Amino acid sequence: MTRPLAALRSAFVPALSGVLATLAGVGAGHLVAALLDPADSPVLAVGSQVIDLTPTPVKEWAVAEFGTADKPILIGSVLVGVVLLAAAAGLLARRRFAYGAAALVVLVAIPAVVAATRPTAGAAAVVPSLVAGLVGVAALWWLVRAARPAAAGSVPEGEHARRTGDAGHGPSRRGLLVAVGVVAGAAAVMGGAGRWIASYRSRAVDIDLPAAADPLRALPKGLETRFDGITPLQVPNADFYRVDTRLDVPIVDVDDWTLTIDGDVDQEVTFTFDDLLAMDLVERDITLTCVSTSVGGKFVGGARWLGVPLTDLLDRAGVGSRADQIFSTDVDGMTISTPLAVATDGRDSMLAIGMNGEPLPREHGFPARMVVPGLYGFISATKWVTRMTLTTYDDQQAYWTERDWATDAPIKPSSRIDTPKALAQLDPGENVIGGVAWAQYDGGVGTVQVRVDGGAWQDAELGPDLGTDYWRQWFHRWDAEPGQHRIATRVVDGRGEPQTAVRAEPFPAGSSGIQELIVTVG
Repeated sequence: MTRPLAALRSAFVPALSGVLATLAGVGAGHLVAALLDPADSPVLAVGSQVIDLTPTPVKEWAVAEFGTADKPILIGSVLVGVVLLAAAAGLLARRRFAYGAAALVVLVAIPAVVAATRPTAGAAAVVPSLVAGLVGVAALWWLVRAARPAAAGSVPEGEHARRTGDAGHGPSRRGLLVAVGVVAGAAAVMGGAGRWIASYRSRAVDIDLPAAADPLRALPKGLETRFDGITPLQVPNADFYRVDTRLDVPIVDVDDWTLTIDGDVDQEVTFTFDDLLAMDLVERDITLTCVSTSVGGKFVGGARWLGVPLTDLLDRAGVGSRADQIFSTDVDGMTISTPLAVATDGRDSMLAIGMNGEPLPREHGFPARMVVPGLYGFISATKWVTRMTLTTYDDQQAYWTERDWATDAPIKPSSRIDTPKALAQLDPGENVIGGVAWAQYDGGVGTVQVRVDGGAWQDAELGPDLGTDYWRQWFHRWDAEPGQHRIATRVVDGRGEPQTAVRAEPFPAGSSGIQELIVTVG
């Protein structure tokens, strides 16, 4: 055996010991966090800090490239980094156990500090990290002890040789395998239990919501019932897009939840969930759009929301004369700024407690979230909201404002092609081009147009009209001839203005441009 190969083999067991010990600690910490607060899990705490420290261009690249898979990829990246550091801790422990234990303690100290410095952190925030450290160090001690060579004379020479394959040298193979198996199994069980408990706690909540004071009529049938591939008129809750900075879902007890309105108001007021249920609720069909969606992107969805008009809540507090923003805060301290004048200009802004006939899913803000039609979500759609402070942009800056995103970002009119897909292979003859379009703050969708191979714009046929705040489905019948073709679409708003063809990236105020894709017929 060559010397480098021998060195590699001798380093494998210590490195593996460090990795398994750390995974056992992480699993224990994740289990404890699931019982207390999932956000305090060591990996999630570090991952959330990574999100906060990531430059905006990198975030936008991750969302564009990975979509809603960006969070699992981030968590996986954090785990890879942890594994590498854990392997180094195992190698240090081979020289001297105290060195490896100290390395693990430092590794655990990072998420402990991150968790403890969260805006809403309590004394229990560091408990998962402390448990992770204790379990990790204990597991490392056992694995290091099991990997040590058996003491001379402690077993008969022949028996020792049978165990190790090299008489007089090496650890007890059976003892090492037992230790490795137990630690690996414990890590898997604790991590899996933590994941199951967190999932169980974040299950849908069974709450009977009252009917709206002025309920909407039943939804008409959408074009998706006629043409495959067109996005449903109303997106089911389970399929509705989710883009936020959280790696977990907050576990909020509806009986303890409150919403406080303070700041530049006549009087500070606090509402419980029961207070909201007792108020006159409204029902509105509103399309939400994430500023991170690119031209033709998927981070947009239509739903029927149930809630309290935002002005009804603000009127209870009495808005002062200085405020120009609603500075809203969620249960974990995330902040969003909403232009006060826009939110109260007569549009159907609300504090929503229901979505598509059900209580808000936890992923979408249970027990309550803001919904302001016509504004991108990063300045209007605070989920898990617990405080609204009436203040000025000069006095307070929210999360996205500090990162140089726009403070006033109306949703830009846009049309999206759902079918056919880019690079699709189509048969000659009649094909249907279809999708959805929106123009919320410019009088709604006037018409949608389609262009093939740079020719004249042709009007498409529109689906049901649910109001200016909601998207419209559309379709166009195309007699396709063999060959490669370019298909484009645009929306013309209610004022007769076509959407701009000028390309813009999502940062800082939303993307723009005409979606165009290529298909092959034949």
